[in-house]
This record gives sequence, C-alpha cells and structure tokens, in this order.
Amino acid sequence: MNAPQTDEIESETLDFTAELEATLASADGEKLTALLDSVTISEALRELLNFGPNDRDTLISLLSADLASRLIEEAPIELAGDLLERLETNKAVEIFDELDSDLQADVLGELDKEDGEAILAGIDPEDAAGVRRLAEYPSDTAGGLMLADAFTFRRDQTVGAVLRSLASDDEDLERYNGQHPYIIDNDGRPVGVVSLRGLLTAKRSAPLEDIMIMPLTINVDSDLSTLQDFFDDYDFLGFPVVDQDGILVGVISRTAVDAAVLARSESDNLRLQGIVGDELRTMPLAIRSRRRLAWLSANIVLNIIAASVISAYEETLAAVIAIAVFLPMVSDMSGCSGNQAVGVTMRELSLGLVRPKDAMRVWLKEVSVGVINGIVLGILIGIVCWVWKGNPYLGLVIGMALALNTIIAVSIGGVVPLLLKHVGQDPAVASGPLLTTITDMAGFFLVLSLATLMMPLLIM
Repeated sequence: MNAPQTDEIESETLDFTAELEATLASADGEKLTALLDSVTISEALRELLNFGPNDRDTLISLLSADLASRLIEEAPIELAGDLLERLETNKAVEIFDELDSDLQADVLGELDKEDGEAILAGIDPEDAAGVRRLAEYPSDTAGGLMLADAFTFRRDQTVGAVLRSLASDDEDLERYNGQHPYIIDNDGRPVGVVSLRGLLTAKRSAPLEDIMIMPLTINVDSDLSTLQDFFDDYDFLGFPVVDQDGILVGVISRTAVDAAVLARSESDNLRLQGIVGDELRTMPLAIRSRRRLAWLSANIVLNIIAASVISAYEETLAAVIAIAVFLPMVSDMSGCSGNQAVGVTMRELSLGLVRPKDAMRVWLKEVSVGVINGIVLGILIGIVCWVWKGNPYLGLVIGMALALNTIIAVSIGGVVPLLLKHVGQDPAVASGPLLTTITDMAGFFLVLSLATLMMPLLIM
C-alpha cells in the first residue's frame, strides 16, 4: 500500500473517531448505534476500547441491545464480564438476553454472584435455569461449550408440521443456528435426526420417524480433546449432547469446538511467556503489573543461579576472553531447540496423545533428534568459531558444548511438561522458566569446564 492511501485511511479513522466522540457527547443512542453498525464488529470493539471506562459504560448503555450483545460476543470473556458488570441492571439484562446460552453461561462465570443473580432474575425463568445448568459444567467440556437450545420434535409429527414451524418462526430458527431437527422420545432422549434437505424432499404427510436416521451423540462430560477427535472423525456441523441418562441437554457445534481449541492454544502460548490469565491492556494497571511480576521476580532468582556458574569460572574467562562471545550463542541456540520440544509436548498433551507415564518414550524420541541436531549445529558453530577466532580448539570447545547442551535442552523440553503435569503443576507456566535456567546453566558449565580442561591449547 502506498503512502497516500495509508494517509487517507488514517484520516478516515481519525474522522470516524472524532464523530463517534461528538455523538457520545450528545448522548444520541440511535446515531451511535448507526455509526458503530457501519463498521465491522471488530473495528467497533476497538473503537469502544479506546474510550476510558466511564465513557465506555455510557456508550454501551446508549447502544441498541442487539449491537451491544454482538460487541460482548466479540470481546474476550473476561472483558465481556467486566463490560456487563459495570452497566445498570436493566440494560445488562437486555444485552444478556440477546446472547447465546453457551456464552451466557461463560459470562455468568465472570460476574460477581450478586450481579449474576440480578441479571438472571430479569430473564425468562426457564432460560435462567438453563444458563445455571450450563454454568455448572467446566468450560472445556461438551456441557460448557454446548447450546442449551435444541431444535426438537416428536417422532409422530409430520414433515409438514416441521416446515410450517420453520416458516412461521424465523426468530426460533435463528436461535437454533441452523441446527438439524432432532427427534426425541417421551423421556427426552434423542432417537433420530433429519436433514433440512430430507424435509424439503419428503412428502408433507410423512411422519418424521419415516425419514429420520439414528443420531450420533456426545456425552456432556466429554473433554475438549475428545470433542476434537469426534469432529475430526465425522464431517458434521454439530451433534446432540446427552447426560448420563441419555437425555438430550443441548447441541454442540464445530464452530464452538474450534473456537475453544484456538482459545486454549492462545492461553498456553501466553503462559509459556509467563503471562498468567488472559491479560488485556484495558485491565487495571495494578492487576497487569502484579501478574507479570510474579514470574519476572522468580526469573531474577533463576538468573542469579545461572550467573553463579559463570562466576565460578572467572579465571578461565579472563584467560580466554573470546569464550564470552560464544556463551550466549550456546545457551540461546540450545534454548530454541528446547522450546521446540516443549511446543511439541504441549500440543500432544492438549490432544491427549501423551501422558506423564509416557515420559521415557518421549525422552528417547527427543534424544534421537537432539543427537542429530546437536552434532549438526555443533559442527556449524565450531567452524564459525574456528574461522572467526583462528583457533580450531576453541571451535571444538564451543561445538562440543552446543551439541551436548542441545541434547540436554530437548530432553528437558520434551519431558519436563509431562513431569509437571504428573505433580499437578501447570506445564505451560513452569516449563519455560525451568528450560531457560537449566539450558543457561548447562551451557555455561559445558563451555567453561571444557575450556578449562583444554586451556593450554586455547592460549597457545
């Protein structure tokens, strides 16, 4: 994109923001709704978050419930809860009532108990009971991800009755997000499913049991890895969810599972960087600082331990100062290899492909990769060191150290997450700091101890 086009876009953005601020000052809810509805929902949310907390609250309270609910849906769940919690109860109820039942349950988990009960008291009692039920399930299970609303009919109803229902109630059809109709028995157990195409091609007088097929069901307690496997095995957009007695309790969609998998991956990546919880820059400064300092402070201690290894070999460093140039290269390159191993283990853990009891098998596989990559990397850096400093023995020291440290790093990266999982610790949070500290200490020790042993050859 050339500069004039970029300037034009930036100018339009500034004009839009200025118009939004002026409209907010005039408290014109209809115009605010029209303005934000004219851009994508992600752009609208970004504009909303550019305002301070008080102006943000005012803006949401002036928007239509439909647009406000779409903004809540777009926002991360912690922010969604905060946005609703700050509103007057009546407005919060309006917006909450527009959300899908699965999102209602998630948002409810972010609210204070008193605020949550006040909102639930304002919606339909039957819907409120469904949301309370959904909120009891863990968020990464079928129960926590499903929609409580299922599109259901009885087996003796006719195709014509279903089609008339679809034609007469567009809002209900939208509410069910295009689900296939499920056929239930008198106890509420799913006994069949019919496709929309099947409904359109069948005789209007035909009972549903004549065109239905047996449905595949998912247990309400199924975890996210099981759900992933299920949707990988079957090319359907959704499945009915049943409780332990086989009663239909909701419907889970492929979209909900994919979103949950993405959210888990993003959360794991954040924890690997030492960020605990879903941090957003709209959060209070004290909370953001405290969360980050928890791990940064611990890293000070870990780095002091690594530095103590260097301190023990001050004489070697003083005699062969060129070693100092390569110390960070050895620790950094080994750390990168270790992080690759951590990433693979974390992914396999999340997919249910490995368990703590598989630590030995994982270690053997990582060592085989570490030996090959360590030798290759060691030779490469050894040659660079030799050519750069003109001493083949210095290249041998650095190359050997990198090769050995790579094997150590991949061993730690592959196995430590499994060991942490076994003792009940979060592998995503703790693996990174442990890997960094151990590879630094091992790298420094290997370089400096090998250099000490070969000192006569290095200073000749």
